[in-house]
Amino acid sequence: MRAGQLNRVISIDRLTTTLNGNRSSVSAWTNIDTVRAEIVQQSATEFLSGFGEAESGTIIFRIRYLPGITTADRVTYAGKPYDLKEVSEIGRRRGLELRAVATS
Repeated sequence: MRAGQLNRVISIDRLTTTLNGNRSSVSAWTNIDTVRAEIVQQSATEFLSGFGEAESGTIIFRIRYLPGITTADRVTYAGKPYDLKEVSEIGRRRGLELRAVATS
């Protein structure tokens, strides 16, 4: 993985639960790390949903290896959140491919 290809900045967020002043739980997205990434593929596909046609943006990010990333996390790129659908390891801890879908 060449450093010159990692020309985008993304942040990886994880859903955390904390207690507020009333002792009730509150869920919020917390930034775990901000990393450099390469966009491998970006597409917009239309599909039929229950409400008619909808558009879903799929994007694949390639980053250096970062332990502990799961599909429960999400990626924020250019101010838009993306849910992780697949996390694939490249080589032996050389890098990760993150397949993500834009959330509404």
